[in-house]
Amino acid sequence: MKEYIFNIHDLTLIMTVAECLLLCVFQQALPIRDRNYGRLLSLFLLTVATAAACTLLLWNDQFRPSSPLGQTLQPYLLFTTLMLKGPAFYLFVSALTKHDLRLQRRHALHLTPALLMAILIFAFGLSSDDLRYVRTGAEALPIGLVDRVWDLVKLVPLAYALAAVLMLRRYRGELEDEYSHFSTTELSWLNILTYGVLISWSWSLLVHLLGYRIPASTADMLGIIDNYTTCILVNAFFAYSLSYAHQLLATRPQPSRESSEEKPPESAVARVRQAMETEKIYLKKNLSLDIFSKSIQLSPRVVSSVVNKHFGTNFFEFINTYRVEEAKALLADASRAEMTIMDILLECGFNSKSAFNRFFSRLTGMSPREYRKQALEKSQLATAS
Repeated sequence: MKEYIFNIHDLTLIMTVAECLLLCVFQQALPIRDRNYGRLLSLFLLTVATAAACTLLLWNDQFRPSSPLGQTLQPYLLFTTLMLKGPAFYLFVSALTKHDLRLQRRHALHLTPALLMAILIFAFGLSSDDLRYVRTGAEALPIGLVDRVWDLVKLVPLAYALAAVLMLRRYRGELEDEYSHFSTTELSWLNILTYGVLISWSWSLLVHLLGYRIPASTADMLGIIDNYTTCILVNAFFAYSLSYAHQLLATRPQPSRESSEEKPPESAVARVRQAMETEKIYLKKNLSLDIFSKSIQLSPRVVSSVVNKHFGTNFFEFINTYRVEEAKALLADASRAEMTIMDILLECGFNSKSAFNRFFSRLTGMSPREYRKQALEKSQLATAS
């Protein structure tokens, strides 16, 4: 009977490796942009490709290394790569959300897990047979030690995925501190993809832990799901880098803790209040913290301090609350009854109807149309009486 070198699940790993390599080449052929998330995406794809190739070679009996050198090198390549995919993913997300991120010496600290794993492999002389639990005799390592090594290569990437999720939460808060309007589409898709990675790597850890208690054949079938999700996520991240990544807004470096705790001067508070209540600067579209600060001749740090410390909110809420109040006045004005909702929201500084409706409903508890109807009915009753 003819034996096949690869099964259908092996082909998924092969496809992942091939796609990662092709996408890396294609990524490098794209026009160079200001931020280097493209290079970090390529690094992430390379780690995924290498890990998939090593996984295929480790568990496929047709490619099992017979020489001592092959037995020794395989754990180094597999485990150091698995330790690098978490930092590569985290730095990719960092490059998307940080203003003009450049790799510096401090980022080399992210190599620490991979270096420690290499030292561990060297110290205990781990071989590919140890990783497969097939080496026997006096030279075989304790199963508990091999289990702990596998635990580490599952836990470390998951920790980085969780850190990336938390980073995106902070990033949204930073956007709300700096912009009065921003599209949530790009950020929402990035959140979905990041949570996808978190779920995928959580599943990988869960299956690994269940493998201690369930039959090996069942654990293998559950683990294969991770290979398919990895292939899907690779394509999704590349599509995202082409379609949405360049549309994400950059945020400013956060001020030091000491400066953020300073109480804003009363003159700055008065200047900000005047700009909002007298000059109605919030009516400008696409208003950002930088534009606002330049308009009133104060530094962004001082304006941010006024908004955060004195008014107790963020820039996004601060500006749009005034815009909603302006919209309420226009909606209740009988002489403006011919204006459409779209005309009103544009005149108040909003950019999109969905954002206006969402924010208006949250502050008033009703839609703009309902508010206008009630306000005009009250006005007519007051006039009649």
